[in-house]
Amino acid sequence: MDPVAAKYIGAGLACLGMAGASIGLGNLFGQFYAGALRNPSAADSQRTNLLLGFALTEALGIFSLLIALLLLFAV
Repeated sequence: MDPVAAKYIGAGLACLGMAGASIGLGNLFGQFYAGALRNPSAADSQRTNLLLGFALTEALGIFSLLIALLLLFAV
C-alpha cells in the first residue's frame, strides 16, 4: 500500500472520534434537558455535572482531531 494513502486512511479513521464525540454531546444535553423538564428544581444542582461532562466529551473530540492532524502533517 502506498504510504501516502495509508496516511490519509489513518487520518480519516482518527476523525471518527469526532463523530463519536458529537453523538455523545447530543446524548448528554438531550438527557439533561429531559431530566430538567421532569424535575426543574434539581436542574441547577446538576449544571456543574453537565459542564464537566461537556468538557470531557469535547476534549476527546479535540484529541481525535489532533491525532488526525498529526498523521497528516507530522508523519
